[in-house]
Amino acid sequence: MILYISIVMNLSKKHKKILDDIFHEPTRSGVKWSDIENLLIALGAELSEGKGSRVRIYLNGVRAVFHRPHRRKETDKGALRSMRRFLNEAGVN
Repeated sequence: MILYISIVMNLSKKHKKILDDIFHEPTRSGVKWSDIENLLIALGAELSEGKGSRVRIYLNGVRAVFHRPHRRKETDKGALRSMRRFLNEAGVN
């Protein structure tokens, strides 16, 4: 928990807003995928390109694969819920 607090304290105001948007209930729509990727990088995640629109993410010993949204910049609600689960598993909550 101490690690999480120190990381979040060092996040920019925009990154904190994106993190709040991801964890907001009910799940919000309209969160840009590029903002999520920038947040993940700020949290110390390693991102690598997969086939097609896949993005492999490694954060705090947890791995996940996500698909970038097609034809839209915004992430759908299902992907935001999956990102919330991933961040919880990685100790960011």
